[in-house]
Amino acid sequence: MAIADIKGDRKTSPSPPHDRSSQRVLLTGFSVKGFRSLLRLDSIPVSKPTILAGPNDGGKSAILAALSYLVGRCPLEDDDRTYLSSADCLSRCESTEVEGVFTLDEWEQERFGLGATIRLRRSAGADLVSRLECWLPVPLDERLRDLSSYKVPELRALAKELGLPPSGTKKAEIEQALREYAALHSGPEGWVQAPPDLESRMPTVLPFDGRSSEPNEAVRSVLQSCFQTHLSDETLQGQLNEIQTQVKESLRADAKSLCDHILSRCPDLKEVFVEPEVSFSQGLKAAPLRIARAFGEHVGLERSGQGSARRISLAIWEWTSEFLQAEQDLAAETTDATEGPVPSRPQMIIVYDEPDTHLDYGYQRKIMQLIREQSALTHVGVMVATHSMNLIDGVDIADVVNLKLDDGGRTVMERLGTDEHGAIDRHLQHLAASLGLRNSVLLHERVFLAVEGPSEQQAIPVLFRLSEGLALQAAGIALWACNNNEGALHLASYLVEHQRSVMLMIDADSRNLAIFKPDRLRGRFGQAHDNIVKLLGEPQKLNEFEELFDDEVWAEAANTIWPRTSGQWYAEDFKALRGNGKFSRDVQDLLQRESEAGPGGKPEMMYRLASSLTRPEQVPTQLREVFAELTRQAE
Repeated sequence: MAIADIKGDRKTSPSPPHDRSSQRVLLTGFSVKGFRSLLRLDSIPVSKPTILAGPNDGGKSAILAALSYLVGRCPLEDDDRTYLSSADCLSRCESTEVEGVFTLDEWEQERFGLGATIRLRRSAGADLVSRLECWLPVPLDERLRDLSSYKVPELRALAKELGLPPSGTKKAEIEQALREYAALHSGPEGWVQAPPDLESRMPTVLPFDGRSSEPNEAVRSVLQSCFQTHLSDETLQGQLNEIQTQVKESLRADAKSLCDHILSRCPDLKEVFVEPEVSFSQGLKAAPLRIARAFGEHVGLERSGQGSARRISLAIWEWTSEFLQAEQDLAAETTDATEGPVPSRPQMIIVYDEPDTHLDYGYQRKIMQLIREQSALTHVGVMVATHSMNLIDGVDIADVVNLKLDDGGRTVMERLGTDEHGAIDRHLQHLAASLGLRNSVLLHERVFLAVEGPSEQQAIPVLFRLSEGLALQAAGIALWACNNNEGALHLASYLVEHQRSVMLMIDADSRNLAIFKPDRLRGRFGQAHDNIVKLLGEPQKLNEFEELFDDEVWAEAANTIWPRTSGQWYAEDFKALRGNGKFSRDVQDLLQRESEAGPGGKPEMMYRLASSLTRPEQVPTQLREVFAELTRQAE
């Protein structure tokens, strides 16, 4: 059945989950050992989607290649084995291993005699011969640990020796009987050969490389998935030539739907057609895409411009979402109509390697929407290697894998928001989200400055530029106003827990609260608390940010910005407000009372005061010292 037949007029929004198919075979995460720059990485999630971020050559493409190796899409080559360096020599690692955690559906649990969650690994040594193994109780008889190495007469002889009744003449039947015997006579768990048929249930990986301007591979990848679907269709069993003919016709229907979609997205094209070439010995041999901007003028895509190629690639992957949705809907209908467990559609993992490369902002937004649609499908996982801040900021921080190279040139990984700290950690994550602390900022900024509220948020960027001669962003410093001193403390704690360089700058009167006592701060930040926590005004025995500015500075700014109705402002007017109450409130009241242009609020007052300064020495000394320290930390 062709995709054109099963798609109909269905919408592309995800269908509600069906109870019987809610547990599908899924790869939920994997670990890598000894693959390229990945000496050892644990617990890489396969989410909806997973974002792989980090610098160039940081290991993003290596992770995607390791995933393809795990599911059997590509073989291991000698250049994939990690180099191990020592004082004496440079050599390759002894073994390469990629291990995944999978969940199985009911049918697979019955078929293979396995639990709902299993561990599978694909590994190879220097001989590059890969093995798919499962973490299971190890048979006590060593001969039962790798049945794939035996021929049928040897299997029959082994079964007879163990006293097993005849179980058939086919190799698979004898192997199954021996496995059942081995399961009853096993010891502690270890790595043993995986059931052979389990290989066919491994997820399918569909790659999309945004750096390439050649969509023909994308066409082949998409139609290869269609090909496998049609090949497994019971209505297409029979003679080989008949099957090939029917599959080719089905693929032509798929290709027609794809070509129609490309035409709808690229109105400058007049014709698009694909002629699939089917060979069961080679899978889908080829599906070259040809286009025409005028009727009858067909050209190969390699003769077209790069802009057209990238737009067509995007259209292909938009169409993929419709195909996957149609598959999901059809599988749900089949499940509902069948009694007993049925095999679910194996997981499909769509892999995007820098999909937004060379695309303008409009097409980047389409890519983001496309990824969201595909992630909503129940049997689809998505992994995206990208530098795009829009993509990084568009997912939960726990689904962002940040990669970087250590001093030895090996990839190390960090994930935030995955700590097992329960409600406290979730509270801190929610705080960061409520403040607009974007994933890209959290991952890439060098230093964070947490302050109490909007007054500091308005004034400090202006004061920093005047003092240091460059903007906060240019220095790699992220400024965050946290509503109050307690919010700033929680955000600083969150950042310190995740090994981020942070400074907490709050008013000295915060010492009146128990949580800001030296012993409590030492409990949060250790011996570094004096370097992290800066109490504004404490050295001068002042209480708040606004008091740091000299009376002469206040008077000069007031005469310029808030002219006095009855004459001039003098330093003594502001000096008289110190020590009698809350300085910032009293200054605001005075300016509003005696000037028709009085400030609308404290944030506006402090921003305009800061903007009126023209010389670095007018910036209070304590602030200049803090700014200089921040700049050094960010270098």
